[in-house]
Amino acid sequence: MVENKVVVITGASSGIGQATAARLAQGGAKVVLSARRAERLAETVHKITQAGGMASYFSADVTSMEDVQALAEFALKTYGTIDVWVNNAGLMPLSFLNKRKIDEWDQMVDVNIKGVLYGIAAAIPIMERHQSGHIINVSSVAGHRVGMAGAVYSGTKFAVRAITEGLRMELSPTSNIRATIISPGLVETELLTTITDEDALSALKSRGAAQALQSGDIANAIFYAIDQPERVSVNEILVRPTTQPS
Repeated sequence: MVENKVVVITGASSGIGQATAARLAQGGAKVVLSARRAERLAETVHKITQAGGMASYFSADVTSMEDVQALAEFALKTYGTIDVWVNNAGLMPLSFLNKRKIDEWDQMVDVNIKGVLYGIAAAIPIMERHQSGHIINVSSVAGHRVGMAGAVYSGTKFAVRAITEGLRMELSPTSNIRATIISPGLVETELLTTITDEDALSALKSRGAAQALQSGDIANAIFYAIDQPERVSVNEILVRPTTQPS
C-alpha cells in the first residue's frame, strides 16, 4: 500500500518527478522531493501540504554521492525510514555521434547511470536493515530500442535496465527489496529542451506520437507498482502513447 510509506523522489522539481510526488502524497505517502532547483521544490511541497499531504524537500545533485547520501540522511531524520526510492532524475540531450557532443555524453552518463547507482547505494543499507523496501528506476522506451541520434541516451537507459534486473536478482530473494523499472515513451516534459542538436530534435519529432503522454500518466504507473502487496514485485512497466509507432 502507498499510504504512510516514506518515498524519496529525485528529479522532483518538474515533470514526472513532480507529478509522482503529488500523486503519492494524494494517496497518503510521505514524500521527500529532491532536485537541484530548490525554489521549484519548495513550490511543489507548498502545494502538496496545502492540499493536506505530507511532503518535504532537500536540494541535491544526483551526480554527487555526498549529496545523495545527505538526501537519505535527511529523509531518515525527517520521517524515520525510507520505504521507497524513486530514481527519476535524467537527461536526454540526443545527438548524432558525429557531432561529438562529448560534454553531453558525460552528463548523461553521470546523471542517468551514476545518479541511479548513487541512489541505490544510499537506499540499500536502510532497506536491508528493515528487510523491506522498493527501488524504482525510471528508464525509457529508449532502453528497449535505439532510435536515430539516441545511441548514447539509449546506452544509459539500457544500463539502467541491466542494473535494475541485477538489483532484483541480488536483493529481492535475500532482503525482500522490490525492484521496478518504468519505461515511458514520449512524455511532454522539459527533457526535450535539453537537445542542442537540431538534426536530432527533427529526427525525434519525425518518429514521435501525435499525442504525447502526460507526466501524470507515468506517476500513475509508479503509484500502481508501489501499491501492490509486499508479495507482489512489479518488475517492469512500459508505457507508450497510444499513437507512438515505435
